[in-house]
Amino acid sequence: MTEFIITVNKTILMEFLLLGFSDIPDLKPFLFSMLLLVYMMTLAGNGAIIMVTSLEKSLQKPMYFFLCNLSILDICYTSTTMPKMLQTLLTENNSISFNGCVTQMYLFVTFVGTECVLLSVMSFDRFVAICRPLQYSGIMGPKFCINLASISWLCGFMNSLVHTVFTFRLNFCVSNRINDFYCDIPPLLSLACDDTTVNELLLLSIGVFIGWTPFLCIIVSYIYIIITIIKISSANGRKKSFSTCTSHLTVVILYYGSAIFNYVRPVSTYSLGKDRLISILFSIVTPTLNPLIYTLKNKDVIKAMKKYVL
Repeated sequence: MTEFIITVNKTILMEFLLLGFSDIPDLKPFLFSMLLLVYMMTLAGNGAIIMVTSLEKSLQKPMYFFLCNLSILDICYTSTTMPKMLQTLLTENNSISFNGCVTQMYLFVTFVGTECVLLSVMSFDRFVAICRPLQYSGIMGPKFCINLASISWLCGFMNSLVHTVFTFRLNFCVSNRINDFYCDIPPLLSLACDDTTVNELLLLSIGVFIGWTPFLCIIVSYIYIIITIIKISSANGRKKSFSTCTSHLTVVILYYGSAIFNYVRPVSTYSLGKDRLISILFSIVTPTLNPLIYTLKNKDVIKAMKKYVL
């Protein structure tokens, strides 16, 4: 396929090449099998959570409503990248069209941003449940929960729209080789032959709004939660209260650790060698682990799983 079309004064890029697997040809059959297995596990695990939280009446609570949204997000952003990864490994065709790259990046960044805000919303739910238990049903009503989830999705779509517009207004005239498994902001900016200062400022400034601000809200929520739990007189009461937060806290650490490293840093520090593991953790491992993290110690979800799945 032709990679560039040359016009009178401009070179138009027609496709990109994804180089994430280019230096490990001997491992491609093994990687394809492993990634396919992981992808199926992600779909099955998150799909099961969506099903049981939708069907089981005992799980018709705000906590599980947000968990259902989280599972939908995990399926969405994994499905944005994984099929192309599997195709690349199976056919050795690592090209992606310009429009395909735009679409993939827009959707992926949308789901990533939405999850950042949604995890903050979930921490607020836990804060109200533990610190304001008598007011919980009044505050976390169905309409309010739907509004919180909608705001999370809207933030994700608006964040991605800004980044996509400003990224693809650049000229990619130096190379079309993306040093990653999928189209993402940092590796694309490293290919631009225009000044990317505005893009980097957007990454940092919007990253503060959609990344660091929700993260700080999570920290503040857990400070109040921990203080409240410490004041509980019975050991069983403290253990029960904290157990409802451990799953969410684990997901936050995994997700925010990789998300902040991936986006809120200078593009000049980007390199395939050290960022490949982060990409795998961020886009593949975390969505697969989320269903396990939320079900292993949750008796209500396990009971519902046995009823509807097993």
